[in-house]
Amino acid sequence: MSDHYQTLGVPRDASADEIKKAYRKIARELHPDVNPDPEVQEKFKEVTASYEVLSDPQKRQQYDMGGNGFSGFGGGFGPGGFSDIMDAFFGGGGTRGPRPRMRQGQDALIRVEVDLHEACFGTERDISVESAVVCTKCQGSGCQDGASPEMCQICKGRGETQHIQKSFIGQVMTSRPCSTCGGYGSVIKNPCRECSGDGRVRARQNINVKIPAGVESGNRIQMAGRGEVGAGGGPAGDLYVEIVQAEHPTLLRDGNTLHIAIEVSFVSATLGSSVKIETLDGPEEIQIKPGTQGGSTITVKGKGMTRLHSNHRGDLIVHVEVTTPHKLKKDEEELLRKFAEMRGEKPGEVQIKGHEQGFFAKFREAFGR
Repeated sequence: MSDHYQTLGVPRDASADEIKKAYRKIARELHPDVNPDPEVQEKFKEVTASYEVLSDPQKRQQYDMGGNGFSGFGGGFGPGGFSDIMDAFFGGGGTRGPRPRMRQGQDALIRVEVDLHEACFGTERDISVESAVVCTKCQGSGCQDGASPEMCQICKGRGETQHIQKSFIGQVMTSRPCSTCGGYGSVIKNPCRECSGDGRVRARQNINVKIPAGVESGNRIQMAGRGEVGAGGGPAGDLYVEIVQAEHPTLLRDGNTLHIAIEVSFVSATLGSSVKIETLDGPEEIQIKPGTQGGSTITVKGKGMTRLHSNHRGDLIVHVEVTTPHKLKKDEEELLRKFAEMRGEKPGEVQIKGHEQGFFAKFREAFGR
């Protein structure tokens, strides 16, 4: 690898101004617009590469410490390297060519709300989407009466025009997009009256969406080629259907697990009973075991949500709360007092539980303490 200081002919302690002046002097002699010889152009690239390193304090420091100065690009002309210097000093590089009229269309996004049952078992939904579609009048050409775009007479189909401008090395020829054709290299003399030459129009279309089982809010279904048609009748982008799951009145979702809360009387909890609850599959009978305590749970296997892209289902967790009557009739109160007396219970007695029992045990289990 050649020494950048030798390439520019400056000492290693040269200032930024000295490096810039040296580069300008050499560039006047070697620039491709002044001397098109291939060997000279290679020399010009080498000089420009040296200037790119030494004009940047960070790259220069890296080079002085033994690096090549081209961080991340292995010593070659990386993005923003040689071409950026060419643009900064000479107003643009080589030929770009005409821009294509046909371009890729944009993606589209629409949100669809589903209920919990639809999210669990999947469904189909017909949606109406307004987007850009190919103009049927001109079939995407943008021209009226079946015509085609004609070559631009200003740029002769190149899509750019050349301009001479003055710089520190003299007159330099640069290229710019043609202002007559907009850089396309062709012009539409008689634009389609339906699409005004764009090759597409906005229209509403109905699309059938298959929503798989197990979706949840935030999931997106990609429908390739159902998005916006590109300018000039270009290929369409994709349509993304984002799922929004509505809340269920009694069931709460947590991933693939469902939760439901029920209340039972203290008699049912004490003696045990059979109760029916509503699930996504319909009524389900569950057993309340004798002595069930408030805050306990019952797991119903396989009655939760379907796992996405799977036939397996999660569980349904039933949270049991025990209700205590607010008011008792006199005879009811007497029966309860007699019941307590039979059990050896006295009004006002409490049992203090240790840290490993009751509330504290549940607290430690829940919070990992």
